[in-house]
Amino acid sequence: MSAPKLLILYGSQTGTAQDAAERIGRQAQRRRMQVKAEALDSYNVANLISESLVIFVCSTTGQGDPPDNMKNFWRFVFRKSLPAGSLCRLDCAVLGLGDSSYPKFNFVAKKLHKRLMQLGASVLLPVGLADDQHDLGADGVIDPWLTSFWERAQALYPTPAGQSLISEDEPLPPRYVFRFLDNITENRADSLRVPEPPISPSQTHTFPGRVVSSKRVTHASHFQDVRHIEFDITGSDIEFTAGDVVMMRPCNTPEDVEQFCQLLRLDPDRQFTLSPTNCDTGSVPARLAQPCTVRHLVESFLDIAAVPRRSFFELLATFATNELEREKLSEFSSAQGQDELHAYCNRPRRTALEVLNDFPHTTAELSVDYLLDLFPEIQPRSFSIASSLLAHPNRIQILLAVVHYKTKMHLPRKGLCSSWLASLDPTQGDVYVPLWVKKGSMKFPKDPYSPVIMVGPGTGVAPFRSALQERIAQGKTANVLFFGCRSQSKDFYCSSEWEEMEKAGQLTLFTAFSRDQEDKIYVQQRVQEQAELLWDLITNKNGYFYIAGNAKQMPTAVCDALKEGFQSQGGVSSAEADEMLVAMERAGRFQSETWS
Repeated sequence: MSAPKLLILYGSQTGTAQDAAERIGRQAQRRRMQVKAEALDSYNVANLISESLVIFVCSTTGQGDPPDNMKNFWRFVFRKSLPAGSLCRLDCAVLGLGDSSYPKFNFVAKKLHKRLMQLGASVLLPVGLADDQHDLGADGVIDPWLTSFWERAQALYPTPAGQSLISEDEPLPPRYVFRFLDNITENRADSLRVPEPPISPSQTHTFPGRVVSSKRVTHASHFQDVRHIEFDITGSDIEFTAGDVVMMRPCNTPEDVEQFCQLLRLDPDRQFTLSPTNCDTGSVPARLAQPCTVRHLVESFLDIAAVPRRSFFELLATFATNELEREKLSEFSSAQGQDELHAYCNRPRRTALEVLNDFPHTTAELSVDYLLDLFPEIQPRSFSIASSLLAHPNRIQILLAVVHYKTKMHLPRKGLCSSWLASLDPTQGDVYVPLWVKKGSMKFPKDPYSPVIMVGPGTGVAPFRSALQERIAQGKTANVLFFGCRSQSKDFYCSSEWEEMEKAGQLTLFTAFSRDQEDKIYVQQRVQEQAELLWDLITNKNGYFYIAGNAKQMPTAVCDALKEGFQSQGGVSSAEADEMLVAMERAGRFQSETWS
């Protein structure tokens, strides 16, 4: 009897769903299954009809959208031409990763689950709806869901006779094996000096955008450093419109790279090649050229500055020989120890590198072959483009809030990408950032007479600056902007630009400076005050309404203010106001882009 096969397909935007998929893969290996995990768009979907057992792990992005690495699959699986019974031979399960504070919680997983049943698949258990808001985080749902899955799967696909499960404290084979090359060192160029640009910039073929300027746009006395950064993209053939985003993948700091190499006793200038340990692993990551230096691997690929996930501790525990360290790592790996792990790791935002420092005996036992199993790849970051090509040809501009805060940890916590970008000083010589552009979720009307109402407090104003520049260049002057910040004198971004647009009759501006008076004033109050204007623009002039900014309370408060205006100005009921907003959203006349 041969080992049962399990295919794990994931759709992941930030790496969380990929981590969950790989963790499930390791559990399957311990059950002696032949397992393969890959991104949905890397998989030949035509082969799905011949698979026997598949787990789909997917997150939800934006306003209920699938992640970038499953969009092709998503379009295919919802083709109306697919026969109703085309997946009748498939046993499967769907695990969703989401956050219930967002309105379309786990929308992609729910919809995929329903579609698989329509296509005749046998769904082994209800869709798993992991929730970041759960007391134990996503694992509060994932753990019991997996327990149920393994019970069903083992009943249908039992372990071959005579084989037992692989113990949790025994390391599984690594995905790759390192082969170090002797007496060869790299002629190392600065990692930011990217080679000749490819024809079509993308995630795998980035364009080296030269940093033209990096200016602080908050007052020196303000608590937050916000930068206006401009990149030169001449020769890239990059095109974008208002609402699109620029993607960048940051580097670890030289200090962290040096410390990491010292901890693991690695020579940063040593070169190596990677070989997959089995054919199911797939090829070597495309971003790691062969041969590669240790320095490049640690600086540009391994996410050593991130807060590690539970899977990190599960793997680390298998190397522990020191009894105290093994006990603590096993506790952090267990379902019962998630409160302790949260207090140790998530709350103080302890990095993976700092964890290695805290477990020196275990770190000393680590094999270099497991580095790509232990550390995820650095994920790209997205920034709303804050400029228009019509106003600034061959340029991309962003508004960047530099993340810097204190926890109980000795060193302040820093955002990897924002700190890296802020550290680049174009006055000291040419510096380049590998970047590419992708379509954003917000679309602006083509009709020149449709008014556009934009609510963008703080750096949420970035996509609206792009939209205003673009629309004004096209002669579209029906523009309304609600901007909010703490203080008119400290963080009123682009104030002179808004003033010029107002004087030219191209913009109607409403501001809310929350800390400039005793009673705090926010953008939702300004929206409330302008109920009559907004009712007229939306109901009589086919106006479009947009929100961008922090996802905590602002978007809900603005929506509530808008609906209250519908009630007060239109005499509609609360339920009818809700329906109006839903109808606007369906028609693309209400759009939001928020982040946590």
